[in-house]
Amino acid sequence: MSVSRVLKIGGLSCLVLLAILLAINFWIVSSTVGKIHYSTELVPKDRVGLILGTSRRTVKGHNNLYFDQRIEAAAKLFRLGLISRIIVSGDNRTQFYNEPKDMLNALKEKGIPETVVVLDPEGISTLDSVVRSQWVYGSEKILIITQDFHCYRALFIADHFGIDAQAFSADEKGQLSSTLATREVLARIKAVFDLYISRETPQYAPVK
Repeated sequence: MSVSRVLKIGGLSCLVLLAILLAINFWIVSSTVGKIHYSTELVPKDRVGLILGTSRRTVKGHNNLYFDQRIEAAAKLFRLGLISRIIVSGDNRTQFYNEPKDMLNALKEKGIPETVVVLDPEGISTLDSVVRSQWVYGSEKILIITQDFHCYRALFIADHFGIDAQAFSADEKGQLSSTLATREVLARIKAVFDLYISRETPQYAPVK
């Protein structure tokens, strides 16, 4: 096979791969964008707030902006009476790393009563957190609270499992770094693979 033919095949393969990546991202965004709210005035009432987990501190020990934004958004929604219960779902991999407990403590610092907060220590992935909110905690209608870029994927997962979900953007379409944008594109590709190819279900929830 000639070098030129190899280059043509390689170039065509790259174009096909790029087209697939763009198509998947368009699918996820276009099918969920109408369910994301950026103003509290448009948020439907009587939903259970679901804060998706992230670390409270960065690897350098600084405050994690994404964590702070999610907590602030949830506290605001609660004070306005738009949510009356909050599930804090995240990773609790060791006794020294506990995202749900950190979120609970941060909410209490904002004046949110501990009695309205439900800890989900098995939310080790977005899929787990979203699906467990219904399968384990019985939430019929959820309001996902996370950053804009994350809302699309979380809602896409909820739609796949028939969960009545909407989302509130904690950052009002904040700008992403190229690294994080790339990671999220790949995460969306993985979400489609998990849902439609490997047919993943939550690791720590009863199978339906």
